[in-house]
Amino acid sequence: MAASTIHGKPVEIPDPTSRYVHLQFRRFAGCPVCNFHLLTMGRRQAEIADAGIRQVVFFHSSREEMLKYQAQLPFDCVADASKKHFKAFGVETSVRALLNPRVFWSGLRWVLAARRFYTKAENGIFGLPADFLVDAEGRVVACKYGAHADDHWEVDELLQLASKEQQPARAAPVMAPALPV
Repeated sequence: MAASTIHGKPVEIPDPTSRYVHLQFRRFAGCPVCNFHLLTMGRRQAEIADAGIRQVVFFHSSREEMLKYQAQLPFDCVADASKKHFKAFGVETSVRALLNPRVFWSGLRWVLAARRFYTKAENGIFGLPADFLVDAEGRVVACKYGAHADDHWEVDELLQLASKEQQPARAAPVMAPALPV
């Protein structure tokens, strides 16, 4: 899979220079829930990088809209307004995206921290998040499809998944989609 970041940098998945790539599929660029989550991830980026994990975040928004919200993040962000990569990984939308109380509180925390609110929700507000951990050979070794907008891996979960994958024997294989080409 090939893509380009909002800063014009090429992104190749799999990435043979990293032990893992954490693919995050977020909603629209101004999503307060997504942005609060990424703020948290950004604060712990050094730990994540030390674990050999490169992060690549996809939004179903345009590059122009993403530059307003994600330009300062310490990891790669990709605009996917056509949802090409979302579709390839089976990331969907649902009214359920907004039906959990965590969604409101997480979004409110970002609004209070950033002192701003979105004005545009490209491709709608019903997107669901998804996380994939891809190894250097391109195998999806773990995945999570969110049930609502605030249902994603936290940093500690991501680090734990990466450390489990380093152990020589696994109890059972992870059932996940094959990486699209």
